[in-house]
Amino acid sequence: MAPKISCEIAVTQLKNKQFITAHNLFLNQAESLKKSEHIKSALLYMLAAECKTRQGKESKNEIKEAGDLFLKYSNIKNLKNVKGALLCASKCFLSLGEFDKAKDTYQKAKTITSSIIQVTRPIVIIDDSKAITMKLQNYVEKLGYSEIYVFENGKDGIKGCKKLFSENKEPLVLLDMGLPDLEGDVVATQLLTDKINLQIVVITADEKTTKRVKKTISTGVSAFIQKPFTLDELKKAINIAESEYSLLQ
Repeated sequence: MAPKISCEIAVTQLKNKQFITAHNLFLNQAESLKKSEHIKSALLYMLAAECKTRQGKESKNEIKEAGDLFLKYSNIKNLKNVKGALLCASKCFLSLGEFDKAKDTYQKAKTITSSIIQVTRPIVIIDDSKAITMKLQNYVEKLGYSEIYVFENGKDGIKGCKKLFSENKEPLVLLDMGLPDLEGDVVATQLLTDKINLQIVVITADEKTTKRVKKTISTGVSAFIQKPFTLDELKKAINIAESEYSLLQ
């Protein structure tokens, strides 16, 4: 069976909540590509991990395989999207609780100069502060984004994102940590459950070391910025998210 067809069947099984069947299909494909196509194999391991997570089972082995493959890809010279691979590896290590390894990998990614942001998709802002949303809108417009959606609470933000997903759009989400109805980690988890490759930038007044921030970051968000923030800080966070997005295409 061709890999593409196998993957489509696996995704269908995942959508139908046939998690064991989907897991086995993703895992078999990941292992068959492990030596030849590191990125594809890593992404298939992540999908296999998602199947286990939805069953309430531990998925550390699959996530570790994915993280190691992303890291292996980044160590090969003259390849594109090295920064994106490092960021994906960092997220894997973070979810495994390997904080030092995640930090080192993330710092290495930050040293790689990003290309100019390629504006090809919508921005979703989820924040209850009108002052902050106006600031964010102004900043992202300066970066070249024109399709911008603003939601003042988590439930509306989730609903708005799901609508974009149904239209086959690939939004980048700027998410406030403290919303009036839902915590940031709850919103992030729900969105990433619907779209595992979604890029989310968390914005908060909290320190990065607080439990609430750590909990939200561990859901798999792409970047973090602390209030008050500058245009340069927002640009760097969006660049990180876009680097990850380009790798996953």
